[in-house]
Amino acid sequence: MNCELIVDARNATGESPVWHAGEQALYWADIPARQLHRWRAADGAHQVWQGDEMLACIARSGDGWVAGMESGIFQVTATADGRLDSRLLSPVTHARDGMRFNDGRCDRQGRFWAGTMVMDMQQGVPAGALYRHDGEGRLHRQLDGMLVPNGLAFSPDGRLMYLSDSHPSVQTVWVFDYDTDTGTPRNQRVFVDMHDHPGRPDGAAIDQDGCYWICGNDAGLIHRFTPDGRLDRSLEVPVKKPAMCAFGGANLDTLFVTSIRPGGVDLSDQPLAGGVFALDPGTKGLEEPAARY
Repeated sequence: MNCELIVDARNATGESPVWHAGEQALYWADIPARQLHRWRAADGAHQVWQGDEMLACIARSGDGWVAGMESGIFQVTATADGRLDSRLLSPVTHARDGMRFNDGRCDRQGRFWAGTMVMDMQQGVPAGALYRHDGEGRLHRQLDGMLVPNGLAFSPDGRLMYLSDSHPSVQTVWVFDYDTDTGTPRNQRVFVDMHDHPGRPDGAAIDQDGCYWICGNDAGLIHRFTPDGRLDRSLEVPVKKPAMCAFGGANLDTLFVTSIRPGGVDLSDQPLAGGVFALDPGTKGLEEPAARY
């Protein structure tokens, strides 16, 4: 399986890749660095914008972005001087100190969803929650008791919602029936127990066939599960901690993967850790919905 390094970004935590079809460019965040990155397909140009808070998850919103950060949901604009202008849309009341938003994206109707977590994963505190932002300044808490909410995705028709918890003590992907009119998930059940597969479940994407692609963190793999929860294939990347995947390219037939460059460890066996990769997945994805505000 062809795997190409497109940016040797050396991101501490490369997350939330989003393909911008109008620009034919990939955007993503480096969470602890508080940065938004862009790679342009036409010339390979790589640009970085600096923010004031940790930037965890993004979705298109008008000419800019809606983002889950440390203290809430923000409207974010990349400026010509390399800075991120941010305007608070909705503050969040965390259950305790030392928390931030983590994985997030829009549903098919343009509602922005994002989960929160305690930044120090080793504490193992289930203080995280999953929120839906309604675009009118209101943040609705939908699920509690999360450790590291991740893997958020929606089926092609929007009627299924997927969610995982990456913490080593959980390592589970769930699926919900999703009310597209009200934005309400219900009937939670296990989709995949990742204890049965290599890697912890991290960021995810859905392809045109409704299959669920999820990064196997710590295993250097991207897994594809069919809608009935069966492992269909696994693609390798040359790093141990792939973080999130997204479909892009002119025909949405490239799978982009961001990754994590852990500090304080020997990286001689994975010198490209923190890089961004492009893979040929053998299928096509779906255009990522923009926020409806």
